Amino acid sequence: MKIAIVLGTRPEIIKMVSVIDEILARGHELILIHTGQHYDHEMSDQFFEELELPTPKYNIGVGSSSHGKQTGRMMEGIEEILLEETPNILLVQGDTNAVLAGALVASKLHIPVGHVEAGLRSYDITMPEEINRKAADVCSKYYFVPTEKSAINLSVEGISRKNIFITGNTVVDACFRNLEIAKKHVSESESFKQISNLLNLDNILTLTMHRAENVDNKKRLKGIINALSELKDFNIIFPIHPRTKKTMEEFGLYDDLAKLDNIHLIKPLGYLDFLLLMSKSSLILTDSGGLQEEAITLNIPALTLRYNTERPETVTMGGNILVGSDKNLIIDNANKILNNESFYNKMSSAKNPYGDGSAGKQIVDIIEDSYEKGECVLESPDDIMDVFTTLMDFINEDINVSNFEKQNNTLIRTVFSSFDNSMKFPSDDLNLNGMYIVYDKFI
Repeated sequence: MKIAIVLGTRPEIIKMVSVIDEILARGHELILIHTGQHYDHEMSDQFFEELELPTPKYNIGVGSSSHGKQTGRMMEGIEEILLEETPNILLVQGDTNAVLAGALVASKLHIPVGHVEAGLRSYDITMPEEINRKAADVCSKYYFVPTEKSAINLSVEGISRKNIFITGNTVVDACFRNLEIAKKHVSESESFKQISNLLNLDNILTLTMHRAENVDNKKRLKGIINALSELKDFNIIFPIHPRTKKTMEEFGLYDDLAKLDNIHLIKPLGYLDFLLLMSKSSLILTDSGGLQEEAITLNIPALTLRYNTERPETVTMGGNILVGSDKNLIIDNANKILNNESFYNKMSSAKNPYGDGSAGKQIVDIIEDSYEKGECVLESPDDIMDVFTTLMDFINEDINVSNFEKQNNTLIRTVFSSFDNSMKFPSDDLNLNGMYIVYDKFI
């Protein structure tokens, strides 16, 4: 079996590590395509070396550009590669321009697309990531979702439940795998020298900030900097993204940040170094989606510098709080986490909603099973389309989803519990007694 993977950014590389491990361990042919969206050594090549991953067979080298130009160049390069390689399936991960480009090109070439971390929704269409992830889901055949919430998002949007697989998030696999590598090998890296002394400090707060809604907004940046200036009990370590630094300088804010005694500005870290830094932190302050997941996996409280999140499970489970750029919210919550032991313990012991670290294995199991059944294809239909009507009903008998569908020639889309007024994902073995269902009845 030939499996292609499109990667473009550091989070994608990290989150596909366990999938790549499984593909190689099982003897499948792997076609790694790197778009070169993160194109410098520190932000890309270094990860493959550190994480003991094979060098990508292709590097398109698109670099940095506007969304339209960058995505167009990726599509052109990916199309040429897929026409030459003809893989059985293309995997994309997350919500970047590389995901959008890969999913669009593959689907138009009738190559099945598997979207890892599908179904996330912030419902904020000003975020380019939201557009990317929704468009990729339209193009996909396989949806590997991290949580039931993500599965429900897709089923509500009309995606067949039979194509949705709740696998957990590969970020958990990556954290468990790579933290062990970090502990053994991190001292060998150049970037470790930046943090070797800082790791011995008390009350470490790791800060990251890169999203346009923060970095390109002077008012929000000032609110965040003003909050940092008052968090004097924290040693705030900030591996500053080059673009963030440049924008701060243009706004005249970088010097204000640099002069704060509790701020330790450093260059971007290698992934393993950063993972080790996170593990030593009392608190994570970030606008990254991936770090919200990593924080709860590592049992570290997180404050998210955003007004919405496509990872709401981290909030509902109690490990993450949305604070936006509000100075008072940032200060009050950070101090509460640091100074209130019971509150800190509650956040740091929040249940991880993203699984047990076996997501990569589950994903490749599903792909292999589909391939062996001859289903890993995209072909024009040979049968006349079934006519159906969409209905809603209340079920008052003990019957599971699978049996209800077989007996009634239906496909269940959404389930509502009358017991707690919650939505449920219609998994095969879910008992429908006491549930309202929305379903397609084929006639």
